[in-house]
Amino acid sequence: MIKRQFGYVKVRFRGLAKNTAQLVTLFALSNLWMARKHLLVAGEVRP
Repeated sequence: MIKRQFGYVKVRFRGLAKNTAQLVTLFALSNLWMARKHLLVAGEVRP
C-alpha cells in the first residue's frame, strides 16, 4: 500500500537511522491516509 500511495520503491543508502525514520514517517502518513474518511466525519461541526 505504501508503495502505491507514495511511490516508495527503493531505499537509498543514507544510513540505517535515516531509512528507519523515513519508513516510520511513511507508515504514519499511510495510517492517516487510510483513516481520512473517518477523521473528516469526526471533525465536522454539527449545529
